Order: sequence, then structure tokens, then C-alpha cells
Amino acid sequence: MDSYFFFLRKTTASFLTFGLILLIGLFLIFKIPALTLWLSTILRGLVGQSVSTASALDIRWLGFSYIAFRLIHTIRDKQAGRLPDVDLKEYLTYVIFFPAFTAGPIDRIERFIKDLRQTFIFNSDIFFSASQRLLIGLFKKFVIADSLALIALNDTNATQVHSTSWLWILVYAYALQIYFDFSGYTDIALGIAKFMGINLPENFASPYLKPNLTQFWNNWHITLTQWFRAYFFNPITRWLRSWQKPMSIPMMILLTQVATMLLIGFWHGVTWNFTLWGLWHGLGLFIHNRWSDFTKAKTAQWANTATKQNLLNISGIIFTFHFVALGWIFFALSSPVTSWNVLLKLFGIQ
Repeated sequence: MDSYFFFLRKTTASFLTFGLILLIGLFLIFKIPALTLWLSTILRGLVGQSVSTASALDIRWLGFSYIAFRLIHTIRDKQAGRLPDVDLKEYLTYVIFFPAFTAGPIDRIERFIKDLRQTFIFNSDIFFSASQRLLIGLFKKFVIADSLALIALNDTNATQVHSTSWLWILVYAYALQIYFDFSGYTDIALGIAKFMGINLPENFASPYLKPNLTQFWNNWHITLTQWFRAYFFNPITRWLRSWQKPMSIPMMILLTQVATMLLIGFWHGVTWNFTLWGLWHGLGLFIHNRWSDFTKAKTAQWANTATKQNLLNISGIIFTFHFVALGWIFFALSSPVTSWNVLLKLFGIQ
């Protein structure tokens, strides 16, 4: 075999395009419950099993989303002529690297193979650093997150709790649970990878302590945000700007931000609640962008002392956290009606 993986070196443009379409098609099947159930029914019928017991879980491919992200990244970079030469072993190691297989982070192949090709000498510093990161992740996930899950918002307690104050506690608990759960998994992945000489990218950087929604998304699931920015947001923005009669800047920002956040919502699942969650954040990002431009001069003029700057920063953190926490309601619950009722109860309207 050639020293470089023939698929990445000799593929035609049409074959790469077919690969992208296939990945997107599989993504839709795995993310739309009705399609997953339909395919499960067909497969059970083909092998002579009872179709009455067909379930979407039958063909749920663990880790497919992250594999798809890595494959799309390499295919698009190959099409753009940016993909480095890698051999088959390196490519497969990158795509199915087990510490990041199920929950990320989403590394870039050029960064990954640099670590892979370096001579790795295991020593006590690496052992203690990797062990510390792994233990922190295990503590976050199995102690903090799993404990918070006992009181976090869910479909059951959302309809049973009628006290506004207790409902807020459920929402706060869910917001903290999902952070410690996701970031805990990342710490576990980074710790295990360090034992193998691979320094995976960071995925969370104190997102709940950021003063606005834009900074929140720059620090929450960082590699996911960067992936969508590189392979969807930036390309669609360039395409819209290339129009003979380009649309207005505000309309372009609205369209690209809402579309990007909708896709991130669909990545979690093609349901009405994830659609609402994507709209919540897409519109929130657009409003923050417009508000920042509108108030930039006045804010700079007002916040002319350290005390005022700190006050502005703290109020921004509190507001952003609550905006994100309210958005998690759509994430935690399966019904738009229940989600809406919870929002009303939180503000004493119902």
C-alpha cells in the first residue's frame, strides 16, 4: 500500500461529495427518532425478527456524531487542499481515538498527528498530570453531576413541583449538572489521552462565568463551536456576502446565527424541543450582537472606573447564566408544552 492512505490521496471530487452526502444521510437517520425506528423495523423484518419490538435503540451507533464530525472535517479539508498527508493507521487512529470516541473533544487531524508522531516518553510528571485530570473528571461526573441529577429538572418533577422557588432550584441544578457532566467527560478523555501522549484540546473554560452569550459559546463545548464556525457559519457567511445584491448585515447575522444554532440543536436530536433550544440561542446571539453595537459607545462612556466595569461584568455574568439556564429547560424536557408551562411558572404567570 502507498505510504499515504489512498482514500485521502487519490479520491475524486465526486467521491468526496458522495461521502459527505452519505454522512449527512446517516446523521439524519440516527438523529430523527421516526427514521431510526423505521430503519430498525426494516432490519428486523429482513432477519426474521419480530417488528413489534423494534426500537430506535436497536441501531443507535455510539459515538457516530463525533466520528461524523472528524470525517466531514477531513473530507472538507481534502476538498480545499488543506489536508496533511497521513497513512491509514494514523487516519483510523484519529477517527476512532477511543478517549474522545463518545463525547469529544473534536480534535483537528493536523494537530492530532503531531502528537501521534512525536516520540512519547512516559514519566512521573505525565503520570501525575494525567491522573489528576482523570480523577477530576471522574469526581465531576460521578459525584457532582450524578448527585445534582437527583434534583435536576426532568419530565417527572417538572409537572409535580408547583412552588416557583423550588422550580428555580430544579433549573439551577440542571444547569450545573449538565456542565459537570459534559466537562467531566472531557476531563476523563483528556486524562486518558495524556497517558497515551496525546494532548486533546480543551472543551470548557468556565463558560458560566462569561459576561455575555457570545463569550459563553466561545467557552462552552469549544471544539463543537469551532467546528460549526469553520464548516458552516463561515462558509455560509462568505456565500451570502458573494451575492450580487447582498442582504443587509443585520439580516445576514440573524440568518447565520439562527441557522448555526438550529444545526447544533439538531445535532443533539431532531425534535421540537431541540429546535426551540437552537432558536433560543440563535436569537439570543443575534440580540446580543445588535445590542452590543448599539450600546458600545454609551457603555464605554459609563464604565469609566474599575468599580463600574466590575459591576457591568458581574451583572453580565448573572444575566447570561440565567439566559442559558432558562434555555436548558428545552434541553431537559421532551415536550414543548411542558417547557412553556415551566417557563410561565418560573415567573409566577401560571
